[in-house]
Amino acid sequence: MANVVVIGAQWGDEGKGKITDLLSRSADVVVRYQGGVNAGHTIVVDNKVLKLHLIPSGILYKNTTCLIGSGTVVDPKVLLREIDMLRENGIDISGLKLSSTSHVTMPYHRILDEAMEKERGNHKIGTTGRGIGPTYADKSQRNGVRVRDLLAKNRLKDVLQVPLKEKNGLLEKIYKINPLNEAEIIEEYLEFGERLKPHVVDCTRTIHSASINKKNILFEGAQGTLLDLDHGTYPFVTSSNPISGGACIGAGVGPTLIDRVIGVAKAYTTRVGEGPFPTELQGSINDQLCDRGGEFGTTTGRRRRCGWFDGIIGKYAVQVNGLDCLAVTKLDVLDELDEIQVCIAYELNGEKIDYFPTNSDDLRKCKPIFKKLRGWQCSTADCRKLSDLPDGAMNYLRFLAELMEVPIAIVSLGANRDQTIVIEDPIHGPKRALLR
Repeated sequence: MANVVVIGAQWGDEGKGKITDLLSRSADVVVRYQGGVNAGHTIVVDNKVLKLHLIPSGILYKNTTCLIGSGTVVDPKVLLREIDMLRENGIDISGLKLSSTSHVTMPYHRILDEAMEKERGNHKIGTTGRGIGPTYADKSQRNGVRVRDLLAKNRLKDVLQVPLKEKNGLLEKIYKINPLNEAEIIEEYLEFGERLKPHVVDCTRTIHSASINKKNILFEGAQGTLLDLDHGTYPFVTSSNPISGGACIGAGVGPTLIDRVIGVAKAYTTRVGEGPFPTELQGSINDQLCDRGGEFGTTTGRRRRCGWFDGIIGKYAVQVNGLDCLAVTKLDVLDELDEIQVCIAYELNGEKIDYFPTNSDDLRKCKPIFKKLRGWQCSTADCRKLSDLPDGAMNYLRFLAELMEVPIAIVSLGANRDQTIVIEDPIHGPKRALLR
């Protein structure tokens, strides 16, 4: 039995959905512990593309319990759309559970998110406009609405009094936007609550019960390490803690329950939105990576910024997450390149450094120092074991493992489930990996 945390080791969009889907085969419970509908997973099953924003991809396995944890902020309208989409595709959602203490993204959160981002002008952060930041802000100010509040009219009316008055004042006086109608919100969100009620549970008790019964628990983070509110490229970050430690807070478990932490990283690097990006590419290679990798956001459709693999942020992700092993995704995107570069250090103010500067102003000044590696210029899409990979691809993977000082357990070579090389099962395998 093993309890595993899956995190993004870059700026998100690393392909965690596919890796979580793969590991969910061995998991009894999958817990989404933070983030909201600003995250997205794209899963390809039998050539069918399923896009999920809140529901863990483990829902595709009939006997797996999928829990949206207390640290997640929930937009019920989006969640219900996902439930309907899964049902239409013949997927059983009886295993879906929703924490009663998850905070709810309300209509005013989305409106304020867009208005505030517009007001920032040249200083915009690059938010998705889905209301995530304002929802977490209300949570921190003890001014939020939780899932349990949607289950009783009197309670919802009571908890809405202060935040709705405050938000309507902001909308009218600051942003010149018409105020929202309390009665309409209450009616709509009580309907949401009625539909979600069969799925609502006590998050901590549900996980504790699974642990007592020796179940395999998979904790799934959204976004990535460099978007962490405390340890990412602030202020160009998300509003929660995607790092492995966030699993304990968002799920309500102690750190001793966690057995392993697996990081997911692309074979190159991407970023959505604003903020420094030392290895960012321009021109034809950027376009090639973007086009071959399908680098468009699941949530927003925005084109992702592409760059070479950054070993400095990779090593930083190993440190702050305590990574045991790594899953490398989209290796096949590099198939056509005759030369591949990897960032092994930065130059900051004329000095070579091998650490990640947590000050975004310093990171913006960093110039990458690259190591050039030969490409392999042949397809890896049909490789199913390490011995199938061309020498260039194996050398590249070994170089990444040595640079980051963490073994590689999984290599992904495309969007489909079977386009994967599993070197070691991070849930049932020994605490080691074969590719270093």
